[in-house]
Amino acid sequence: MKHFKLGIASILILFLTSQFGLHAATKKEDKKQEKKQENAQTQVQAKAQDKNSPSLYDIKVKTIEGKETTLSEYKNKVLLIVNTASQCGYTSQYEQLQALYKTYGDKNFVILGFPSNDFNGQEPGKDEEIAKFCKTKFQVTFPMFSKNSVKGKDKQPLYDALLKLDTKNKNEEIGWNFEKFLIGKDGTLVGRYKSSVSPDHKDIKEAIEKAIK
Repeated sequence: MKHFKLGIASILILFLTSQFGLHAATKKEDKKQEKKQENAQTQVQAKAQDKNSPSLYDIKVKTIEGKETTLSEYKNKVLLIVNTASQCGYTSQYEQLQALYKTYGDKNFVILGFPSNDFNGQEPGKDEEIAKFCKTKFQVTFPMFSKNSVKGKDKQPLYDALLKLDTKNKNEEIGWNFEKFLIGKDGTLVGRYKSSVSPDHKDIKEAIEKAIK
């Protein structure tokens, strides 16, 4: 009788163990399927957002000469987009940017400068004055665009799009003049670099060289 009771107990333990294991496996599979559905839904939402959002290259901008245009002519090129200012502690980066453009400008790479007066009023001049300053002071030959806001509720659509591309720091506003966005040939963000990272920094150069291949 004693052995019979032990046998019943063993069977009961095995049964309960198998049921627990089955429950755990079912719960694990449920979580897996739930995660799969969430990912699918996220992808659908992302595609819908992309469909409704204009391409980076379709966004309207104005050149520093006053011409309305888009960035479509820069498709399939690597872009370094920089918000600039003429009276900033980082203004000397114009020289490094021009050197970078001279080095890689014939390799499907272009720098796009977007002056703004968002930070301590360090770009007070009009477009004509900014263009003259860039040309005479730093011999800038890369494309420059009309002065416009790059932060806050008044920021231009291009910078709204750039912030959305930065999924790592999504919607983190531009911190200061001469922040840099490196965009690959496919229109995706390769890297975002703070103002203190100089244009000739090895990280930027290495990223450019990899992107233009």
